[in-house]
Amino acid sequence: MNVKATLLASAIALTPFAAMAADMTIGFSQIGSESGWRAAETTVTKQEAEKRGIDLKFADAQQKQENQIKAIRSFIAQGVDAILLAPVVATGWDEVLEEASDADIPVVLLDRTVDAPDSLYLTAVTSDLVHEGRVAGQWLADEMAGEPCRIVELQGTTGSSPAIDRKKGFEEGIAGADGLEIVRSQTGDFTRSQGKVVMESFLKAEGGENICALYAHNDDMAVGAIQAIKEAGLKPGEDIKIVAIDAVPDAHLAIANGEMNATIELTPNMAGPALDALEAYFADGTAPEKWIQTESKLFTSEDDNQAIYEMKKGLGY
Repeated sequence: MNVKATLLASAIALTPFAAMAADMTIGFSQIGSESGWRAAETTVTKQEAEKRGIDLKFADAQQKQENQIKAIRSFIAQGVDAILLAPVVATGWDEVLEEASDADIPVVLLDRTVDAPDSLYLTAVTSDLVHEGRVAGQWLADEMAGEPCRIVELQGTTGSSPAIDRKKGFEEGIAGADGLEIVRSQTGDFTRSQGKVVMESFLKAEGGENICALYAHNDDMAVGAIQAIKEAGLKPGEDIKIVAIDAVPDAHLAIANGEMNATIELTPNMAGPALDALEAYFADGTAPEKWIQTESKLFTSEDDNQAIYEMKKGLGY
């Protein structure tokens, strides 16, 4: 059964989604597994699809846009009912999204946005990425309380919407604080290994004693950087303050151990709201808002991070 074709019949409005879901096929183009958070998003998406009886076609792009474009075209050729897309970068999607639109296949963006007309996708389920960065910057400004601070920044994948927006938000967050300055900024590609490599270069170039704080666009890079800081004979979380984004289990463990100071949560459950939106759309044609915002939360040493770690560690991170 193809849900798109069934939508042409007036009876569709009377068909319960639970019945439709068992016959639905949805393609999911995932960026890859560059971080613990990404692995959790994949796990939760598969769980949400299984819970609803959806046949989920999964494609791992291994951090390459060309692989995602190939996967989307394969989904279109297979005649899937909808596509979930977590885009590796923001640009270069117009042509393939137009192909999906021409095939009457709705596309829902997960956790990242694209620079394309919003008519080419049904909705985007994301956090407010600028807000996340702003919270991180404001936390550091409050923590320093007027004291000067030389900051190094580990950026996410160049050209991705989280890297662009989390940088913008952080700069806004520290803008009103005198003495807070980003002295070095380089991509760590959202990976733990590159976070360590780039932090090593920061320490060599600046000297650990001249770095007050690290801001990382995700926790995995921060965890890699923690290892580099320790190998340099410094105490992460004390000699160098560390704030990052995602709130993965290892970040909570690092905070519990005093090796990290703060993290802002990005929920891995983007698929739940996405599939809810598709439920309404296929049931009666209800179009969702173009942006479905998820909640973000700041965690610091004041929270019970050991307990949070224990709760989260089984979620696929």
